[in-house]
Amino acid sequence: MAEILSALRSLMASHSPPLHALIVPSEDYHQSEYVSDRDKRREFVSGFTGSAGLALITKDEARLWTDGRYFLQAMQQLSDQWQLMRIGEDPSVDSWISDNLPREAAIGVDPWCVSVDTAQRWERAFAKNHQKLIQTSSNLVDEVWKNQPPAETNPVIVHPLEFAGRSVAEKLKDLREKLAIEKACGIIITALDEVAWLYNIRGSDVSYCPVVHAFAIVTLNSAFLYVDKRKVSSKVSSSIQENGIEVREYSTVSSDVALLASNQLDKDTGLSSGQNGVCESGTCEAEEKNNDLIWVDPASCCYALFSKLDAKKMLQQQSPLALAKALKNPVELDGLRNAHIRDGAAVVQYLVWLDKQMQEIYGASGYFLEGKGRSKKRSRETMKLTEVTASDKLEGFRATKEHFRGLSFPTISSVGPNAAVIHYSPQPETCAELDPDSIYLFDSGAQYLDGTTDITRTVHFGKPSEHEKACYTSVLKGHIALGNARFPNGTNGHALDILARIPLWRYGLDYRHGTGHGIGSYLNVHEGPHLISFRPQARNVPLQASMTVTDEPGYYEDGTFGIRLENVLVIKEADTEFNFGDKGYLSFEHITWAPYQIKLIDLSLLTPEEIEWLNTYHSKCREILAPSMDKNELDWLKKATEPVSA
Repeated sequence: MAEILSALRSLMASHSPPLHALIVPSEDYHQSEYVSDRDKRREFVSGFTGSAGLALITKDEARLWTDGRYFLQAMQQLSDQWQLMRIGEDPSVDSWISDNLPREAAIGVDPWCVSVDTAQRWERAFAKNHQKLIQTSSNLVDEVWKNQPPAETNPVIVHPLEFAGRSVAEKLKDLREKLAIEKACGIIITALDEVAWLYNIRGSDVSYCPVVHAFAIVTLNSAFLYVDKRKVSSKVSSSIQENGIEVREYSTVSSDVALLASNQLDKDTGLSSGQNGVCESGTCEAEEKNNDLIWVDPASCCYALFSKLDAKKMLQQQSPLALAKALKNPVELDGLRNAHIRDGAAVVQYLVWLDKQMQEIYGASGYFLEGKGRSKKRSRETMKLTEVTASDKLEGFRATKEHFRGLSFPTISSVGPNAAVIHYSPQPETCAELDPDSIYLFDSGAQYLDGTTDITRTVHFGKPSEHEKACYTSVLKGHIALGNARFPNGTNGHALDILARIPLWRYGLDYRHGTGHGIGSYLNVHEGPHLISFRPQARNVPLQASMTVTDEPGYYEDGTFGIRLENVLVIKEADTEFNFGDKGYLSFEHITWAPYQIKLIDLSLLTPEEIEWLNTYHSKCREILAPSMDKNELDWLKKATEPVSA
């Protein structure tokens, strides 16, 4: 790590102008949350493997900013050359630079790896001290990364209409209508899941996310896909071109954005005016004279492309595809429901297997009974169960299900103290062994052709303490309260976040993460633009019918245990007795099916309504999952979902 920092500081000193600091973001050229191995630059320089964070290297310091999900993990992974900066508690990176670096300092960043929003925010902060954000002409980390993985060249796949639910032609028509309304002549699409959704394509360039490294530009007359052409077979190329999309090399997006800015891009496409568009019978030319804005989403467009555009002819607002993608069509909703049934069956099969293993290997009292482990002596080392071998088994159950294409994120399989690390990622060499006397939390999901899943359950195979039960029950109460909410149209996720926290707040407890995120349709497991969170951005987009959102409160006691419960919900219209203000009201439908462990619940803390909800949910679990179970699994499931009373 010291050599990497030394090599970077040498490049910073020889840069023109010399750099006082270098910012290394987590993101790739598309501002992705999860990135390919080649793009893990911040991980390479810092050793911190979390999905969110930012590194700052100065002449004599190295600091890493990350959020509350990763405080513990960062403390464990950072060497003593690095200082952890806690987002929300310590000064932000731009404030720290403004206050601590000299006047007129030069701060370097690769403009491809930072969004317009972020770069402009930094520039405003730096201006106070006449400091400058310098766009480096190459990525300095790449220059010192000797064994940087090669770029992915995985094939582009057409996502069939039977799963997508809407054709590319329909999506392009809708998009062009939005361009016309906003007086825009074109849009630059940089978010990988938006490109995949719009063109009904998928890929495997990023682990866990079925996306392709690609940009798109759509004008009133034409559409382009910028991708490494080695990934596009002749059959896939034909399918893409049938939709009026021209395939161009990934690297040409930069020059084409410049052409778009000078109104030259459409001149040599050879595509007929109005193909798959809203312009018919010669109206396009008239439209174009009035429509001269170029639409960019400042949250996802990189600064490098933005810098090629004329600020006066730019429409800077959220991509219209973010909301369009979040509002699932009926085919996508049916696919998600079906994927979650298969996924729930895999989770139950895993719990049945794990319950048996914990009893046989460790002498645990098991899923249903309370009692200390009997410290059974293992006859062979091979019988040892670890966080990784257990999560591999869970993946094995999922892999047997129809349409399975892989996991949707690295499984968080965590025992005892590790469960307190919110986004813990077990490694084979260092992971913990399962312990019958400790809480076990597993947060996992899969990619199926018909939907993406994400579920968390927390269990104990021995005798949980009264405190653990009280904490689990508080988390469950918050989970139930949010899932049962009814709210008027126009309500955002910021307003609802408190519902999941109130039962914890009663005891002076809380958690350092949001409560819910959207989920893709065989796309990213974290999907916006909406979310349920205390963070200000949760105010930006109201929740709407046919969106998906997770319900995942938690509680984490550092060094001891962690608890989280998570289901995926679909937002639907609520059948309320009244309709005050003619707003229309919304509610949630659970589509995740797996039992909550009764042994961990202090039933005396539940209200009659909560007990009724729990019994009804468990009854549905039995009914929905039964056809996927063998006799042994069904017997276990029946026992796990027996009705309870206070």
